[in-house]
Amino acid sequence: MNVYRLLADLVLILHTAYIAFVLLGLVVVLLGIWRRWNWTRNLWFRAVHLASIGYVVVQAYFGVVCPLTTLESSLRVRGGQDPYAEAGFIQYWLHELIFFRAEPWVFTLCYTLFGLLVVATLWWSPPRWPWRTAMANEMPATQLP
Repeated sequence: MNVYRLLADLVLILHTAYIAFVLLGLVVVLLGIWRRWNWTRNLWFRAVHLASIGYVVVQAYFGVVCPLTTLESSLRVRGGQDPYAEAGFIQYWLHELIFFRAEPWVFTLCYTLFGLLVVATLWWSPPRWPWRTAMANEMPATQLP
């Protein structure tokens, strides 16, 4: 097994997981708002989710190619593969799932709208600060600040 091809596949899996976290994170937050799930208001989860889409939006505005895409392509070339040629089953379907062909402005618009929706969820259902949650568990509701 060529180590560069293996590393490229791992980067592709990581890239897919990142995208899944951003997309499914919003779905979970929206479900959490509707179902009143308190755990979806976790400050760290919401902050990491916002930072994840924020990073993508900033990259799009500056015209920066995703570093994971660049790294995967570089590893595939080092492994003797054409980075855009059809390959193994998993690589083929993950590429089909996460890569689309469109003008750059389309991606920038989509990422921006998605990011704004994530920001809107912070207003609809603000994250809970850990210290307030701890206080809420210790004090009766009438004594909360």
